Amino acid sequence: MNTDLPGVNWFKSSYSSSQSECVEVAWLSDGQVGVRDSKNPTGPALTFGPAEWDALIASVHG
Repeated sequence: MNTDLPGVNWFKSSYSSSQSECVEVAWLSDGQVGVRDSKNPTGPALTFGPAEWDALIASVHG
């Protein structure tokens, strides 16, 4: 978990543009992927390595 990711460009899916309770994702410069709660942008963020991210996305698409 990383709570300090300054200068990162966070985004959420275009499918959730009108929703306020979403997760936001950021592509980090070291190849990792950051994920945070859009309702708490100053709160903690999770970071995933590329293989972990791929596994998470594969399980969600199940």
